[in-house]
Amino acid sequence: MATNKMPYSELQRSLAELMLAVAGESVTVLKKNAPEQALKLKRQDEWKLYLEFLKVTFNLTDRLSAFHVPIKDQPEFMSGLEDAVTAQLRAVLEPAFGSGVDQNDIMMTISGVVAESRKLYERYRFSITEESKTKKEMFDAFGGRVADALGVADNPQITSAAMLCATATVPAITAILKGEPPPAAASQPADSAATTASSTAPKGQTGNEIKLISVMSDVSGEEIETRWGLHPRFRQDLTAEEMQQLTKLMNRVAKVLGERYATVAFSEQWNSWHKAGHA
Repeated sequence: MATNKMPYSELQRSLAELMLAVAGESVTVLKKNAPEQALKLKRQDEWKLYLEFLKVTFNLTDRLSAFHVPIKDQPEFMSGLEDAVTAQLRAVLEPAFGSGVDQNDIMMTISGVVAESRKLYERYRFSITEESKTKKEMFDAFGGRVADALGVADNPQITSAAMLCATATVPAITAILKGEPPPAAASQPADSAATTASSTAPKGQTGNEIKLISVMSDVSGEEIETRWGLHPRFRQDLTAEEMQQLTKLMNRVAKVLGERYATVAFSEQWNSWHKAGHA
């Protein structure tokens, strides 16, 4: 495998572990956000959701690696990462399926994930380290694909949760690429991938800064939609009562910010600024 020939094998292995962990944990988060729909999911539906997160994390890793891997090494680095994910996925499937796991099937699956990731997301041109309209469009498109796969198209709660799960991986991927200790992890089965994989769920810090709560306003013609979302790990740490109190508070915050944003965005002096879409 390419990972054995490259000086980045440890980075690739750590990234592969993180990517599988994120995919498994993210599907669990989505199921908790749509419990009724989760009951209707079939095994292949959960697997499809799992792969959607692998597609976007491959793209994010590719973008971030450009800041840490020499350009001449990057194609081989990403090829090696593909091998590392294949090997890691086989390792987490073997406890459930034993020696019956077909490595060729896994290799073909991950190759398909990488190919579709490029087809879906490479057309979005932006710097991953900066906020931009194009960057938001890509994450919106990803969130829409996840909502469609879950069977709740145009569901803002699911779209927001998917986007938060994806964006939360950026500081963790960056830390690994910098050679810093990756997030502490403990092996635990992912409910979202019970029939396909076990995930190593990241715990502790994933970087110097973590966005726990996000509030965003979108402009569509003469209409403005303001929504908020939580980091999935933060959501899981809250009790039902704490979540209820926070929801009530954040709904008020979103209302105030949304009204203020509408007032400013449609004023004459800020007519061009409102297209940025951030409250």
